[in-house]
Amino acid sequence: MTDPLLAATTPVFTVDGEVKGELARDVLRLEVEEGTGGLKTLVAHFAAIGPNPSGSDERLQYLDGAVVDFGKELEVSIGPPGTERKIFLGAISALEAAFDEGRMPNVTVFAEDALMKLRMTRRMRTYTDVSDDDIARAIAGEHGLGAEAASDGPTYDVVHQLNQSDLAFLRDRARLVQAEIWCDDRTLNFKSRPNRTATSLTLVAGNHLISAKLRADLAHQRTTVRVSGYDVQQRATIDEEAPADVVQAEVSGGRTGPSVLSSAFGERISHRVREVPLVEGEANAWARAEMLRRARRFVSVTATTRGTPDLVVGSQVTLERVGPPFEGAGYYVTRVRHTWDLSQGHRTSFEAERATVSEGAA
Repeated sequence: MTDPLLAATTPVFTVDGEVKGELARDVLRLEVEEGTGGLKTLVAHFAAIGPNPSGSDERLQYLDGAVVDFGKELEVSIGPPGTERKIFLGAISALEAAFDEGRMPNVTVFAEDALMKLRMTRRMRTYTDVSDDDIARAIAGEHGLGAEAASDGPTYDVVHQLNQSDLAFLRDRARLVQAEIWCDDRTLNFKSRPNRTATSLTLVAGNHLISAKLRADLAHQRTTVRVSGYDVQQRATIDEEAPADVVQAEVSGGRTGPSVLSSAFGERISHRVREVPLVEGEANAWARAEMLRRARRFVSVTATTRGTPDLVVGSQVTLERVGPPFEGAGYYVTRVRHTWDLSQGHRTSFEAERATVSEGAA
């Protein structure tokens, strides 16, 4: 698709279902950010001096609750007409006013998506005979959210939530099996990476990409990951390992971090000791997830585009004109930050990772 040469990208703000043109008129800077751990956040700065409907002198605005107020639903979309994308839907959680001599007063609006409910609920409780998907569905239901859960993990006899918020607890469960959390409108998603679908884009350095930093790093790569524990019922030692080839199902070519590490420095084994599995299935799942976490991060990218509304966490990205080791497809976006301001317009910063360097490189 050909990009338009000239197009307005001013954000469109909708509050409680009603488009608020005055917010688009007065916005000074907008920031919307999300990562694989969920909880999309928004920070929007507005000029706080505006026209008075009575026709008299200008007045201080956005502090009387008429347009923005605590708990109101805020939706933001951005992009050229016809291709705009909704980049935020959530509730206003904070308001800030700033007054500095010689400068126009500003009002800043802070908002979070529906995962804010999970962040603000702290519990101590025990789950029995559940999978991580079961836990995600139960937590979503308690907060009035729908749930789509499709992670790769075992069923546990007992799982304890010990003085954690529901969001922190769910993030811990996701980390163990390398699942990702996000909220799609009012649906909580808890899924393994292969079960997450998003956009596919090609970004070209010097065109779409206005800056990029790419690194292939062996520091945290390992050729094998081992997890050990003790099965009380079976009275047997648990010792499971995940070899380097567990990541092969996610790559279509190139050299993986574990294979480069083995060639350059030989075998390097990691023993995971933070959690102690109680059955063999837990150890197997955790070892595999840890190997995936490390291998996926072999190549990392931090970059900024000239405004890409379709770029979201989970996007599959192809990079061009970035050098032989880093050229090509297979990049997975793990963090996105959309910004808009009066000087640069729309910019999209993102982080992405890939498990391989191109053949013949490194």
